[in-house]
Amino acid sequence: MAAAAGAAADKHYDPGASDTEVRIGNIAPYTGPYREYGAVAQAEAAYFQMINDQGGIRGRRVKFVTLDDGSDPGNAVALARQLVDQEQVLALFSTFGTESNLAIRGFANERKVPQLFVQTSSAAFDDPALFPWTMGFYPSYRTEAVAYARYLLQTRPAAKIAVLTEDSAAGREYNEGLRDALGDRATTMIVGNATYANAAGTVNPQIERLKNSGADVFFDFAVGATATEAIRAAYDIGWRPLQFIPNASLSAAAFLDPA
Repeated sequence: MAAAAGAAADKHYDPGASDTEVRIGNIAPYTGPYREYGAVAQAEAAYFQMINDQGGIRGRRVKFVTLDDGSDPGNAVALARQLVDQEQVLALFSTFGTESNLAIRGFANERKVPQLFVQTSSAAFDDPALFPWTMGFYPSYRTEAVAYARYLLQTRPAAKIAVLTEDSAAGREYNEGLRDALGDRATTMIVGNATYANAAGTVNPQIERLKNSGADVFFDFAVGATATEAIRAAYDIGWRPLQFIPNASLSAAAFLDPA
């Protein structure tokens, strides 16, 4: 009993945790081309506030510290260091973007800071053997593309497919999943493929080229404001394919209504 009492008196917490507070760090794109996704972190902040208003977690208030990366993955590591070293957060939570989280991952695992529920569907974050402190959240881009392809093989096996992806690791993963699921039929079914970079400013030329491929199915794997532009561009030039839009771009308010 004396030993137990002594242990209770000497409670030790990692930085970011105490008897009264848990500090959680977040990085989100509140500005820049991916600013629509800043709404995710705003919703999370509201949820934690609700928890705090109800008394917190076993009496501990959640301090949610969220920083703007300007939609630039190049800012990710510096912001992660700021959260860990200056803000003294216990964990990084729901940080946005594939490239940003890849940049942060080495730092988080070296410092043994949990990098939880990353805001990306990249399969790269399903690697607990090498990166035990990092945990994904969504089904992977590959899994998503495989599901769409299997549906298409069942319902429209004679389809001619056009694909638009970001020139990034995420875009390549979408393409790999699609081709793997289509198997030997990929070379005949996929008649058009185009990529885009956010710095390019427009995807109108790519949409025109994909329409001219003769495709009657459009895998529109664009994200952010580019998703809205791609949907609208296809409509404006009279292209009416069966269109698949990824999980990341399904918000009616952020992407579909504006298109």
